[in-house]
Amino acid sequence: MTMIDWLIFIPACFALNLAFGPNNLLAMTHGAKSGVGFAQTAALGRLLVFIPMIALSALGLGVILTTSAFVFSLVKFIGAAYLIWLGISIWRSAKTVEAGGFQSSPVPLRRAIKSEALVAVSNPKAILIFAAFFPQFVAVEAYWQSYVLLGAAFLLMEAIAICAYATFGKLASSFAADRLTVLQRVSGATMFLFGVLLLLSPHPTRS
Repeated sequence: MTMIDWLIFIPACFALNLAFGPNNLLAMTHGAKSGVGFAQTAALGRLLVFIPMIALSALGLGVILTTSAFVFSLVKFIGAAYLIWLGISIWRSAKTVEAGGFQSSPVPLRRAIKSEALVAVSNPKAILIFAAFFPQFVAVEAYWQSYVLLGAAFLLMEAIAICAYATFGKLASSFAADRLTVLQRVSGATMFLFGVLLLLSPHPTRS
């Protein structure tokens, strides 16, 4: 890759990393509820899932998702159902906040890691990024090296975005300690909305 490629890829990719979506909402929620360190550790589930997804896209399997309406719809429905369920769960957990405070019933780390991983793997938009966005910056003469470098850069920027969202969530909970129930319910409703929007999203076409 040339320097010009990097100068285009990095800001464009980081914008995708920072985009407000289900995983970043989850990082913000975990940051508010259990702290930035907890949120970053939980997000390892997301990063570990992204590694094989990037590899599969490099092998060309990601193209199947972008060209097959059936496969895309299957993944989309599974992902949407999980996001809707997760949104309802987060909303309902606000009752626990009302009863004993935001820190009274922290989410177990193992469950938080699992949630991050499931949200990442069940959302076809991640594969679309790897299958449709990455190839625009791949050097054909160094295909595998390019994909490794692109993947590493993506994961690094994803980790930075996770930290940013978790920090925002923690700060929001600190400055609005008396409205944590509202924050919890807004997070749940937004996650539910993400699920509905994903359910209604059309099958993408590759240019």
